[in-house]
Amino acid sequence: MSPELIKAAIACEDNRFCEHKGFDWKEIRQMLAGHKEKGTRIRGCSTISQQTAKNVFTFGTRAWIRKAPEMYWTILIELIWGKRRIMEVYLNVVETGKGIYGMEAAAESYYGTSAGALDRKQAVAIAVCLPSPLINNPNRMTNNLIKRQKHIMALIPKISYPEWAKGL
Repeated sequence: MSPELIKAAIACEDNRFCEHKGFDWKEIRQMLAGHKEKGTRIRGCSTISQQTAKNVFTFGTRAWIRKAPEMYWTILIELIWGKRRIMEVYLNVVETGKGIYGMEAAAESYYGTSAGALDRKQAVAIAVCLPSPLINNPNRMTNNLIKRQKHIMALIPKISYPEWAKGL
């Protein structure tokens, strides 16, 4: 797996991945405060750990009932697997397009290369599409996705990454 892909996933999906124990309580508090004070909509605050638990151990429905088992599995994988394994599983199972699962399949489908050979720009292009992989496509970037890609490219050097993020 390209180290750029690991960095892109952390920068796009979960800036505090290496700091939290599965749940980003700071992000959850900020989201709830914004909703209460400004009326902003409730948005997703799932960490990479939660997304991995959802993708691997639940049916992945959007129903709130899924959250209890997801929380249980998130706690377990944080305790048993650790961050490196969570990231490895996440990058291998995340939906990256219609019928495309995992970064290896995404790299092959979108760029005709392996996940290990992706450069930073390609890795970030895939990562910025993750919130809506059935709508967004790294080969057909909208203006909003291009803006987000530029933002993430600038953010990557500012985040600290674990030693293992140099490659899985």
